[in-house]
Amino acid sequence: MSDRGAAGVGAGSRPGRLTLVRESGWRAWPPRLPDQPIFYPVLNEDYAVTIARDWNVPASGVGYVTRFRVESEFLSRYPVRQAGGKTILELWVPAEELDEFNAHIVGLIEVVHEFR
Repeated sequence: MSDRGAAGVGAGSRPGRLTLVRESGWRAWPPRLPDQPIFYPVLNEDYAVTIARDWNVPASGVGYVTRFRVESEFLSRYPVRQAGGKTILELWVPAEELDEFNAHIVGLIEVVHEFR
């Protein structure tokens, strides 16, 4: 599939989770923990930066912003959720659908920012 049919999304990530993404060859998000029923990719890089810098660094000592693309047609099944202000936009992917979500990632998951 060409990138023309893919939409960009991102996520703020902690070190342990990023290690699992690396182990997948940068192609998949790891399964959610039992107390994490939803995967929340975000649609705004500034919001992902806030998560990584302001939440993950205090909790883990480091935070990463990732960027990846997902087939647009597949993403359309997940409505955009506003989780606060106008730019705090997320998709809510149920944990049991994460393997299917990963199968629709186009290309690699990349780290675009690191905060310590």
